[in-house]
Amino acid sequence: MNAISIEKTFFWILNQYIVVPAFKRGLGKLISNPLTGSIMVLGTIGRKTGEGRYTPVNYAIIAGNIYCYQGRRLKGSWYLNILANPQVEVLLPGRTLIGYAEEVKDEKEAVYAIRQILKAAGLGGFVYGFNPFNAADNVIREITEGIPVIRIKLL
Repeated sequence: MNAISIEKTFFWILNQYIVVPAFKRGLGKLISNPLTGSIMVLGTIGRKTGEGRYTPVNYAIIAGNIYCYQGRRLKGSWYLNILANPQVEVLLPGRTLIGYAEEVKDEKEAVYAIRQILKAAGLGGFVYGFNPFNAADNVIREITEGIPVIRIKLL
């Protein structure tokens, strides 16, 4: 087992047995904090199984909408699930909401949203090698090119 497989397995166990259950029990405030950043759990319907799937993601609230992004570009299951069924459940620290998810197509809106998500992401905000607080828009655009940004409009 290589280092990437070990890391993926670690985060899968952490998410499925600690993070998601904590949010479902209303304890999301213990998980989402200044160190870990603004974390929510996104509930989708599996595109193959039709079953509920839950995934922790970083997020930002901008103008009443919730934004998140798919860090693995176009391969993440939750992103593919949203494309198949855009109605989502949003488990925020302290409350659960229902919304409609759509991919952001406007480049300026996407760059702004990624900046805000990374600024709210605690230590994870520096994962792409730039400082989200002062990086130029073109740097963010170049480094995050191809990463889908999702806007969730609450119902």
